[in-house]
Amino acid sequence: MPSLKEQRVRIASVKSTQKITSAMKMVAAAKLRRAQEAAAAGRPYAEKMAAMLQAVLASGYQPEEALPLLQGTGKNDTYLLIIVSTDKGLCGGFNTAIFRAARLRMKHLGAQGKTVKIVTIGKKARDVFVRETGKRVVKSYADITRKKVDYDLVAGISEDLQQLLSEGAFDVAEVLYNKFRSAMLQVPTWQQVIPMPSIQDGVPESGLPTPVKSQYEFEPDAARLLAKLLPKNLSVQLFSVLLDSVASEHGARMSAMDNATRNAGDMIRRLTLSYNRARQAMITKELIEIISGAEAV
Repeated sequence: MPSLKEQRVRIASVKSTQKITSAMKMVAAAKLRRAQEAAAAGRPYAEKMAAMLQAVLASGYQPEEALPLLQGTGKNDTYLLIIVSTDKGLCGGFNTAIFRAARLRMKHLGAQGKTVKIVTIGKKARDVFVRETGKRVVKSYADITRKKVDYDLVAGISEDLQQLLSEGAFDVAEVLYNKFRSAMLQVPTWQQVIPMPSIQDGVPESGLPTPVKSQYEFEPDAARLLAKLLPKNLSVQLFSVLLDSVASEHGARMSAMDNATRNAGDMIRRLTLSYNRARQAMITKELIEIISGAEAV
């Protein structure tokens, strides 16, 4: 049985940990509010951008030359999975959930005879999938979401993806991330970003309302307009995904630190009870020894 001193040291250690987890919970709560506002502000822009492109296509315009971001390569043999994780830990099952979803998606595509390549965003995904899949990881990005998500950095990722597409490195690109629902709920979600989801049977794959067909006059011409808007749309969609992922990360960390703080409190109560019992037993033993010695005299 540990000595009283060892128990006191352990209680002090757990109390120190409890202070840290409580502080991290408050920091995560403050960051969550800002991240949630940023995600909510960016989501309508991404939806309107996609809806605008769908409306242009619904107007009857058919590009004369191939637009890879719109039409892809014409094949779907090679899939690029863009896996979004965190750069830091202590966020509960946030990363575990997205890794599990990524493995299931890879297994599903592999069963269909597809080739799977991976791009990771976040150190946690990089460490896991470089170790597990090796050469499948073609690019890794770190510290993109550590602080404020920078649109210019996201645009750089978009340019890298377009370069890989032009080199024929993949046919279809999907991004896997945790979609923010609430501080307690983050849902692993995958979304196709290349080629841009098209309208099928009157319902866009993106889940956006079907744009009303109408006549447009393009200035400049529709081909040049799409050539500019499609790369912009890819950057905006990735930016919206990362904002959602950051909000989910702070929600998961706040929840995890709240649970850790509660668990530390329970452990402190158990250790304190054990310490008091041991201390009382020692006092009782010493009293018995004193009384026994006095009676012997």
